Amino acid sequence: MTEQRAPHLVVLTGAGISAESGIQTFRATDGLWANHPVEEVATPGGWRRDPARVLAFYNARREQVRRARPNAAHRALAALEQQGFRVSIITQNIDDLHERAGSRHVLHLHGEILKARSTVDRRMHYPLARGGIGLGDVCDKGSQLRPDVVWFGEEVPHFLDACEIVADADLVLVVGTSLEVMPAASLLQHAPPSAECVLVDPEAGALAPPGVGRLSQPAGKGVPALVHHWRREGRLWVPEALLEE
Repeated sequence: MTEQRAPHLVVLTGAGISAESGIQTFRATDGLWANHPVEEVATPGGWRRDPARVLAFYNARREQVRRARPNAAHRALAALEQQGFRVSIITQNIDDLHERAGSRHVLHLHGEILKARSTVDRRMHYPLARGGIGLGDVCDKGSQLRPDVVWFGEEVPHFLDACEIVADADLVLVVGTSLEVMPAASLLQHAPPSAECVLVDPEAGALAPPGVGRLSQPAGKGVPALVHHWRREGRLWVPEALLEE
């Protein structure tokens, strides 16, 4: 299968896919977010009020990400790409599980926790192979480093890039997201009219917008099931037997 003729699968992933690898979502009632109001650790205002608290929180999340491992859904998507399909992943997640599974075309809408960035020049990024960020850690311009993540109330810098990717899709697969967080939730509006769309989520029956296929299964079960069909047939199609009425 040549890349020029390969069908293009665009995958939108959210916290649900990472949760199956043990990474807590901010809506969870336990875990890292439980005692940290979003306003205090994931907003520009929280950073201004108490940068030490914000850094400590993300240092803890970073260690959680490092301990996590890609699950069956991450691995299935990587295997599909390795077979010759064009697979573009647009993720709201800040972990690197897609990359560790082997996916090569991953766009992080909300940044990457394993990177730091300058507080005066967002173009200046620094990989964090180990350890975290402390007060006094500065960029090459002498400014304090912060997590390279998009906080609530901040611009999503790669959103237009994501729109262009979705506009080229033959099929859009949405995995583990409520389709409620803007602007990511509006990406489906940019899909071509001919592109089918499927939502894989335990709550897909309640979350899927009109016209979107529903597969009410965890990512680790539903995504490999779809990928199995696509790899066997060599094309992107939606097996009606898998979807709900």
